[in-house]
Amino acid sequence: MTRFLPAVRPYRGGQPAAHLDAVNGGYRYPSVFKDRREAGQLLATAVQDLPNLKRPIVLALPRGGVPVGFEVARRLHAPLDVLVVRKLGTPGQEELALGAVAFGGASYLNTDLITELQLPEPVLDEIREQELAEVMRRNERYRGDRPWPDLRGRSVIIVDDGAATGATAEAAIAALRSQGPAEIVVALPVAPSDTCARLREAADRLVCLRSPELFLALGSWYLDFDQVSDEEVRELLRRSVEAAEAA
Repeated sequence: MTRFLPAVRPYRGGQPAAHLDAVNGGYRYPSVFKDRREAGQLLATAVQDLPNLKRPIVLALPRGGVPVGFEVARRLHAPLDVLVVRKLGTPGQEELALGAVAFGGASYLNTDLITELQLPEPVLDEIREQELAEVMRRNERYRGDRPWPDLRGRSVIIVDDGAATGATAEAAIAALRSQGPAEIVVALPVAPSDTCARLREAADRLVCLRSPELFLALGSWYLDFDQVSDEEVRELLRRSVEAAEAA
């Protein structure tokens, strides 16, 4: 498994950005990102410096990952698509992730949490089926009848606006492994240090601009964390296709 060593380069504002986290390099970061676009631009700089990318393609996790992924794809002159993943929420505590399920049916389960909660298997199966149905609905909403891209031999870059538990990213990785990519890169503006540790093991390479010990909520790392609409997702995908056709 390839490991990418931290590197520092300046960006506007005079502060350095690094490819990995402060634990690995002690680098400084912006205390918060202005918005997803700025996070995507900073992330794009780090991803662009990864060596030996093979015909990269960016798969953003909607909805929040799409504005971030759009900036990464634009910088790399790479195609942009979406991989729909849904979190499996704990009954009564939906923000507590039991795992996640991705387009294609691949899933990641937090078995420790499921065991701790003593969640009956039929209940878990029902949650998974409900979320998988929503995955299919959203995939049609965002992608329509577009054919799924051929990922064989390519560097596939999974992009989101951040990760708390990493469940959605791990489900995305599981969904893509069987499709023959040259490598799977996970690229995030921010994620807790323990989540980054797990994602480093699951992916081939990880790019994360901030990995704090104390994470709180994802929105606390953005000044503007307004919800991304379905219309914005479709518009950014359309713009990416037009840019590729014009190139």
